[in-house]
Amino acid sequence: MNAVMRGAVTIAGVLGAWQVFVWLSGVAPFMLPGPWAVATTWASHASYLAEHAAITGAEILLGLGLGTVVGVASALAIISFAPARRWLMPALVVSQAVPVFALAPLLVLWLGYGMASKVTMAALIIYFPVATAFLDGLRRTEPGWLDLAETMTGGKRPFAVLLRVRIPAALPGLASGLRVGAAVAPIGAVVGEWVGSGAGLGYVMLHANGRMQTDLMFAALATLAVIALATYFTVDWGLRRMIPWQIETAPGDAKPSGELRA
Repeated sequence: MNAVMRGAVTIAGVLGAWQVFVWLSGVAPFMLPGPWAVATTWASHASYLAEHAAITGAEILLGLGLGTVVGVASALAIISFAPARRWLMPALVVSQAVPVFALAPLLVLWLGYGMASKVTMAALIIYFPVATAFLDGLRRTEPGWLDLAETMTGGKRPFAVLLRVRIPAALPGLASGLRVGAAVAPIGAVVGEWVGSGAGLGYVMLHANGRMQTDLMFAALATLAVIALATYFTVDWGLRRMIPWQIETAPGDAKPSGELRA
């Protein structure tokens, strides 16, 4: 059974258990609507949800792009320049020491209720995993490769060593950071919409909750989950093709020690 089939079976099982629980418990629909009620609401509000989903999706993609660019630039600066290392490393740590959710009201105040504050919020969440994963990859470059590159260039072309040795060797680490960033990017966009916005799925969920339209809130949440999954698997698919030399092994793929010695 492939991954798609396993995922479909898992989702079907969860939805079935959810519907059975609603039937047996008799819980009020405004507390917990069943999946069928949510699907009906989603179908009747499809255009409305699609309009707001497009806005949230754009915020997620722009935030992912901005966070990736700034994270990659920070990692390259830290590994390349000692002054940047002294200044940027504390900023990198502080970016996670201060909860980004606490910054959401300030971002809305500074950047307004439009898309800019939500993109910035998403970028702040993405920045740390991308920067740290890429920096770790740059630091863990095989010493033998660096020694060979230094010997071949006479130590006079550090930029060429960075471009041709360190960065390609660190791309698997960057890929890991990007996968994490793609998974958490929707959090920043939606939290920003909760704090203050006039559009987006977070806005839909907030107002549906205030009006006790729980079925619409679940429909918006399901739409957000689809966007998050599509973003993650698209990024993962692209990274697998951009970094074909990255080796992936599962625990069962390892050879017994006897085979390794043979």
